[in-house]
Amino acid sequence: MDLSTGLGLGFGATVLVTLILMGGELGMFVDLHAFIVIFGGSTAATLIRFPLNSLFHGIPYGMKFAFTMRRWTAHELVDEIANLADVARKQGPIGLEKVEIEDTFLAKGMRYIADGYDATFIRDNLERDMDNFCAHLDEGQKIYRAIGDCAPAFGMVGTLIGMVQMFANMTDPSKLGPYMAVALLATFYGAALANLFCLPIADKLQLKLHDEQMNRSLIIDGVLMIRDNKSPTLVREMLLAYLPEKHRHLGEEEEAEAAAAAA
Repeated sequence: MDLSTGLGLGFGATVLVTLILMGGELGMFVDLHAFIVIFGGSTAATLIRFPLNSLFHGIPYGMKFAFTMRRWTAHELVDEIANLADVARKQGPIGLEKVEIEDTFLAKGMRYIADGYDATFIRDNLERDMDNFCAHLDEGQKIYRAIGDCAPAFGMVGTLIGMVQMFANMTDPSKLGPYMAVALLATFYGAALANLFCLPIADKLQLKLHDEQMNRSLIIDGVLMIRDNKSPTLVREMLLAYLPEKHRHLGEEEEAEAAAAAA
C-alpha cells in the first residue's frame, strides 16, 4: 500500500471541505450542471484521445499501481539478489525454489533458473514482461494526465456557458444566482479534479514507471549473473552500479558493522 497517495488525497479533501464549511455548507458547492460539464466533457475528450481498450486497461491499472504497488529501492533489491546468489552458490539452482521471494518479477526469474532455462530464454521473457508492465504504467499515466489537462479547460467551458446564460437572463434576477453558481462551480470542479487527483496520480505513475524500469533492469542482470553462477560478492559489486554514488557504500558499511559485531 502506498500510504503517501492515500494520505495526500485524504489531506487535500479535508482542506477543501474545511474551507467550504468555514464559509457556508457543502450543499452550496453541489451543482448537477457543473458536474455534467466537467465529468461529461472530460470523459468525452478522453474517449476521443485514446482507444477504448486503452481506457479499460489504463484507468484501473493506474489506480491499482498508484495505491497498492510497493516501491522497492534499488539497494533492497541488490541485497536480496546477493542473498539469492549465495543460496544458489551453496545449494544449487534447486535451492532457489525453497526461498520465499516477495517481488513477483524476481521470483519469476529465480523460477526460470531453478527450471534450468538458458540465459537467452530468461532474458527475452523477462524483458518482454518488463516492457508490457511498463507499457501499462505509461498508458495509465498518460490517461490521467490527459484528464487532468482537459478538466480545467472544461471548467472554463462551464464558466462561459454559465455566464452566457446569466447575461441572457438579466431581466430575471431569480435566475442570476443559479447561473453564476454554474459558472463558478464548473471552474472549481475542474481545478480540483485536475490538481488534487488526476495530475498527482499521473506524476506518481511516472515516478513509479522510472523506478520499475531501473529495478527490473537490475533484476534481469542479477538473475542472469546467478544463472551463470557468479559469486555473491561479484553480483553485489556489479549491481551496485545501479545505485547513486552516495548510496553505493551503504552496503559496505553494513557488512563491516556485521563483521565487527560477529568478531
